[in-house]
Amino acid sequence: MSSYSDDHLKSILQRSRVIAVVGVSMNPVRPSYYVARYLSLKGFRVIPVNPGHAGKMLFGEPVRASLSDVDAPVDMVDIFRRSEAVPPIVDEALDVFPDLQTIWMQIGVEHAEAAAKAEARGVTVIQNRCPKIEYQRLFGELRQGGFATGIISSKL
Repeated sequence: MSSYSDDHLKSILQRSRVIAVVGVSMNPVRPSYYVARYLSLKGFRVIPVNPGHAGKMLFGEPVRASLSDVDAPVDMVDIFRRSEAVPPIVDEALDVFPDLQTIWMQIGVEHAEAAAKAEARGVTVIQNRCPKIEYQRLFGELRQGGFATGIISSKL
């Protein structure tokens, strides 16, 4: 896994309010579904993006066919696609969201050239990580499942 400090990951999760999830599934047993659902339950506005489900409703939002169909500012683009599909997604995100703060690639998803392009534009890039797992770990929720997080907190 790529190395990112806990403070860095936590600051991204604290500053992000609107997340476009590219490759979200309508199937509740798919990781993209339950990660997006979890984030929406934590107060993030999750905008689902998947051309195969465009127009359907998910988490109170219509599913968009592409990032270009999103009509709101987005803080983070969370990518649930294979690594080779990342470059055009990053290009589109950079084109349509001038104030984009973060591109987050899920576990197993990495693309050095696309990441470098985004970083050159001042966008933070996280690769090969899951925002749900990081949120749970950094905000003390994994402990509820019996995991030792290494984070000391007075919350139980």
